[in-house]
Amino acid sequence: MNVTDYTISNVIKKKLKELTEVFGKYLIFLSHALVGILKTGPNKRVIEQMEFVGNRSLFIIILAGAMIGGIFGLQLGDLFKIFGAESMMGAAAAYTITKELAPVIGAMLVTGRAGSSMTAQIATMRINEQIDAIKVMGVDPICYLVTPRVWASALMLPVLAAIFILVGVSVSYLIAFLFYDINLKLYIEKIVWVMRTRDVIEGLEKALVFGVLYSSIGCFKGFYAKGGAKGVGSSTTSAVVTAFIVILVVDFAVTYVQYKLK
Repeated sequence: MNVTDYTISNVIKKKLKELTEVFGKYLIFLSHALVGILKTGPNKRVIEQMEFVGNRSLFIIILAGAMIGGIFGLQLGDLFKIFGAESMMGAAAAYTITKELAPVIGAMLVTGRAGSSMTAQIATMRINEQIDAIKVMGVDPICYLVTPRVWASALMLPVLAAIFILVGVSVSYLIAFLFYDINLKLYIEKIVWVMRTRDVIEGLEKALVFGVLYSSIGCFKGFYAKGGAKGVGSSTTSAVVTAFIVILVVDFAVTYVQYKLK
């Protein structure tokens, strides 16, 4: 082994060690935040965060659902028209939006809006030593700051995903009706024929998992931010990018588990 190989090997080992340490630290942080709801119970802070995550993300979720539904309607219509199966547009659009697009795209949109804000808020408190002040007052900062955000995200993201599904499927039908003359009865019949209640549940399960992930990652990055004002920006960027990557990886893992459990 030459010097270059030895150096590269050391760098890889160092990075793996750092990632392992950060991952372990994150798991402890997440478990602390989740158990925190048992200590504090539902409270005003949870409701405030539910409004912040849910109500303030509603417009972008409706817009995304409408655009995705419209695009799917046009593209699937052209595809199924080749086989004379335009009536299957509804089933294909509903299945894909429900099981994949609504939870994943919805989670990414909410991460960009609410998750980044969570990171910036907590990072600013860390830089300004407000978190240390909370500790001095004898209050658990994770239970006080992080737990409400994680639980609110876990509760609201499935609701937002359900709205995404409803809007996406509705707009997809509108395209099917206007461009391919598909009536509502046939459209719904094909959806019922292909989809099961379990498909909807699986999509909402993903949304719940993603809600916990994006919020906990955002809070984790903010909670351990350092480096002044620059650190706030760096933590926010890192939180959003990390959450996107984790959502995509976990999406595959959850899909695989759901497939195996059928």
